[in-house]
Amino acid sequence: MTQAITLNLSEGSVRFNFSTVAADDLQAALSQLRSQWQGPAAAGQRQPLEYRHTGDVFLEIFCNPNIWPNAFAAKVLITLRDERIRLTTEASLSQLQEDLSQYLG
Repeated sequence: MTQAITLNLSEGSVRFNFSTVAADDLQAALSQLRSQWQGPAAAGQRQPLEYRHTGDVFLEIFCNPNIWPNAFAAKVLITLRDERIRLTTEASLSQLQEDLSQYLG
């Protein structure tokens, strides 16, 4: 099922069609990313998140966990584009997870 999701950004928000299957996949990827801050993993050994989804629009989310001290401080780079427009911005990892939870809830 596809419905509109709203991602809240530092300044404003963006709304686009996104399937619940894709949202589940993104939520799982973000949970795996967050888990890298738990335990004794040394900085530099964590794997970056590079999530891509193609639907009504192309969505790419990137986060390098090696540059953030913890998941609460982490930011993600979001690129959203179609044939007419391209938006590249940053959002907090926590806000993105909250938006996904609200969408899936």
